[in-house]
Amino acid sequence: MDRRLIDYIPPILRDIREFLAIMQSEQPEVENAWSAADDLWENQYISSAGELGVSRWESILGITPKATATLDERKFEILAMLNAKLPYTMTELKKQLSMLCGDDGYSVELDNDGYTLMVLLALTAKNNYNAVVSLLEEIAPANLILTVNLKYNQHLTFAGRMHGEMKAYTHYDLRNEVV
Repeated sequence: MDRRLIDYIPPILRDIREFLAIMQSEQPEVENAWSAADDLWENQYISSAGELGVSRWESILGITPKATATLDERKFEILAMLNAKLPYTMTELKKQLSMLCGDDGYSVELDNDGYTLMVLLALTAKNNYNAVVSLLEEIAPANLILTVNLKYNQHLTFAGRMHGEMKAYTHYDLRNEVV
């Protein structure tokens, strides 16, 4: 776009030597400002970002580019990272939890009204507790209250077992260990 300052003053003043000189001396500064504004706009979008925009996105996402990477390769890495952080659905969350804990190693409950996501881990999956917490902190929406607990053994777990069979265990073991 041709943005000449001389076009912004009244036609009667365009032929005056002083105004012509002022406009010519100010023109490079205005062109630099317009160029910077255009760059700022384009750098908001990864597909049109230049070197400055891509390096800013890399800084935000904590990406250290390879020295040999082209601008397009760097853009692809940024897009890949952003797509990996898209919000997950409940179905996708259950798939992730199944991979960590097994199909029967967890239960998940979402309370939409209370903005709470509660995950109970079976004792067989208690070693994965920290991994589940990290996963939820990474993919769950920030407005949800996350609660992760272990699903301890309850009295019904031992229904039908004889007292003699149970006396080999302490109360702690019966509650906290896979029996």
